[in-house]
Amino acid sequence: MLQAMFRIPPFFPSLSVLLCRRLDAVGANTLVFDRRRDAFLHREAMGTITVQARGTNFVAFHFGSQSEGTTTPGLRSDTDTLFSTNDINIMLHWSDWKRGMINLLMVKDESTPAQHYLLQRVRSDEPLPETCVVEPDDVIDSQGRVFLSNLYVIRHSAEAFGANHLRRGPSISDDEDFDYVLAFPCTSLPAEILAWFDAMRPGYWPPPEVFAIARQCPCFLVADGYRGSPTEHIEWRVTPNLIERHLMFSLNNVQKKCLIVLKMLKKQEFTPHLHEGCKFTSFHCKTALFFTLERTPSDVWREQGLLECIVRCLHMIREFLIQGECPHYIVENVDLFDKKLCRECQVKLEKQIRVMIQDDMHVLFNLQLDDLGERLMQLHPHDELFPDQCASVCGKLTLDMFKIYVLDFTQTCKHICDTRDTGYYQGAIDLINVLTIRQANGTFTRYESNSAQFLITNLLSSLASVASSYCIQTGQAVPREVWQMYSETLDTDVASSRLKLASMLYCQGDLYESAFVLNYVQQRLDNSVASVCPRRRLLNEQPSEVFCEYALRHGNPDTLTRKMVFCVRFMREEMYCAPAILWFEMYRSVGDDVGHRNDYERIWMDWAEVDARPFMLYLQYLTFGGLRERQRQVQALQGLWNICLNRVTLEDMHHPETVFNLLGHCEEMEGHMERALALYNASRDFMPRNNAANLHILRLTGLQ
Repeated sequence: MLQAMFRIPPFFPSLSVLLCRRLDAVGANTLVFDRRRDAFLHREAMGTITVQARGTNFVAFHFGSQSEGTTTPGLRSDTDTLFSTNDINIMLHWSDWKRGMINLLMVKDESTPAQHYLLQRVRSDEPLPETCVVEPDDVIDSQGRVFLSNLYVIRHSAEAFGANHLRRGPSISDDEDFDYVLAFPCTSLPAEILAWFDAMRPGYWPPPEVFAIARQCPCFLVADGYRGSPTEHIEWRVTPNLIERHLMFSLNNVQKKCLIVLKMLKKQEFTPHLHEGCKFTSFHCKTALFFTLERTPSDVWREQGLLECIVRCLHMIREFLIQGECPHYIVENVDLFDKKLCRECQVKLEKQIRVMIQDDMHVLFNLQLDDLGERLMQLHPHDELFPDQCASVCGKLTLDMFKIYVLDFTQTCKHICDTRDTGYYQGAIDLINVLTIRQANGTFTRYESNSAQFLITNLLSSLASVASSYCIQTGQAVPREVWQMYSETLDTDVASSRLKLASMLYCQGDLYESAFVLNYVQQRLDNSVASVCPRRRLLNEQPSEVFCEYALRHGNPDTLTRKMVFCVRFMREEMYCAPAILWFEMYRSVGDDVGHRNDYERIWMDWAEVDARPFMLYLQYLTFGGLRERQRQVQALQGLWNICLNRVTLEDMHHPETVFNLLGHCEEMEGHMERALALYNASRDFMPRNNAANLHILRLTGLQ
C-alpha cells in the first residue's frame, strides 16, 4: 500500500503542533467546533418545529461542513439543509405498506444504477400497485407500473424559490451560499447500506459504540438520477447523510483539523488546475479521511501527528486516483469519481499530490485561506488560544442562529394570521398549548426544547400586545392576566418586548409609565448588543467586537438573548398598541407595489417593522412631548437625526426607510413641513416601492 511507503521528516511533529495552534487561532478548535454544532442543531430544531407549526410534516436537518464544524471563515462553506417529509411512506418491502398514506415502493433491477431506486406508486386503500398516473410527471413503464418522477420534487421546489432559483443536483436554492433538498426518509435501511454494517470490519475505526448508534440512523431518497441513464428522470438516489454526520460528530479535534487542511488544499491547490466540468469535492476529502481513519491506529491522531495524518490522507487520495476509482465509504459499488473527474484530471491531480508529499508539504506555507501560510511562518510558539478570529466566528454563528430564529417565528406568525379562521389570538394559544404539552411530555430534544421555549415566549409577547390592542380599541381596561403576560415575556431580547410595552403604555395614555420603561431600555441598549433582523443577508453582517467576545464566552441561547435586540414588529392585530404613524407602514403599498415584493417581504410588509433604537427615540420624542419635557424631547429628536446623518450608524439599520419616516413625522410635529418632505423623499431613495413614505408624500403634497 502507498501509505506504508512514506517517510516522516524529523520536523513534522513540531510543525504539526504549530499547525494545530494556527488552526486554533482561525476558529478550528474545540470551543468553535462545539459552537458550530450546537448552532446548527438549534437551527434545525427551530426549523422542524416551525415548519410543522405551519402545517407541513417536515423534519429539518443541516448537513455538511457548517454543522460538522469542519470549516473556517476562509473556506466559506455553504449551508446544506435537507427537509425530510413524513407524509410519504417509502416501502422497502410490501409489509411496509400503510393505509391512508402515499405509499411508494423502492424498486430496482440489474439495470438500475448503484445507489439508485425507482419509486413505484402503491394504492393507499389496499396494498396493490397503482395503475393510473397520479401526477402529470408520473411515468408508466411497459409492465404497467406507475413510477414517481423526480421531476415532481424538482418542479415543486423550483416553484417555491421562484424564477431565479439555482439547481445543483437534487438541491434548489435562490442563493449560492445555501442548498435546500427535499427528501423522503426510508422506512428501513436498503441492502447497499446494510452491507456496510454487516461487513467484517478489521480496521481501527469507527469504534463499536459509534457504529452501533450509526446503525439507528435512517437514510433518505433524494431526487437525483444517474446522469446519462435511460431512466434518469425517475431515479432516486439513496443518501446516508445522518450516518455520515454521526461519524463526523465522533471525530476528535486533530481528525477535524486534518479534514480542514485537506479542504484548503482542495480549494486552493487542486480545483484551479481541473478542467471545466471536472470537480474534486470536499466529499472526496471526507471519504479519504474515513478510509484513512479505518487504516490508521488511534494513537497517530494526536497533535504531534497532524502532518503525518494529512499525508496519509493524501496517499489515500493518490490510491483512488491511480486506481481511477473513489469508492463511497458506506454505499457499495459507487464510484465518486464517476461523472465528476475525468481520467486526464485524475492523472494530473495524482502527480500534483505526489510532488506535494515529496516536497515535505511545504505547500502549507503557501496557503492563503485564513492567512494560514503566513501564520505558519510567524514561528511564535505561544499563540493565544482564542484570539479575535475565534470571537468573530462565535459572534457570527450566534447572530445567524438568531436571524433564523426570528425568521422562523415571523413565518409562523404570518401563517397563523393567514390561515386561522379563529384569528391570531386563538391560533397562537393553540400552538403554545401544543408546544407546552410536548415539552412536558419530554418528547423534545434539548435543542427542540430551547427552540420551543423561544417560540412560546415570543408568541406570548405578541399575544399580550394583541389583547392590549383590542382593549385600547374598545376602551376597556387591560386585564391582569395580560399584564402578567407582559411581565413574563419582557426578556425575549434586550429591548423589543419592552419597547412594545412602552408603546402600549403611551397609546393608552400612561405617559409616566412609558417614560420609565423607555429610560430602562436606553440603559440596556449599549454597544455590546447585536441587532437581529433576517431582512439582511446572513453572510453580509458582522456583529461588534464587544458582542463577539460575549458570544465567545457564552453558548447558551437563553444567556445570549441578553445581548440580542430584535426589530420591533406590530402586526395589524396590534395596531392600537402602535403610534398612528406606524399604521401607514401596515398599508404601505401604492399601485402595483404588492407585485414587487420578494418572498421575505411578502411575510412582513403587511405589518410595521422598525429597528429598536430609532423606535425608542421616536417613542421618547412622543412621550416627553406629552409630558412637556421639552429638553428631553429635543434630545430624542437629535438622536434620530444623528442616526440619519451618520453613514456608519445608518448602515447598521435594517429598516432605514422607516427610520427616515419616523424622523419625518417628528419634523412634521415640529412644524417643519419642507424638512419633513425632504426626509420622506430620502426614505423613498432607500426603497422606492412598498414604502409608507409614498403615502406621506401624497398626504403632504397631494402629488404621487
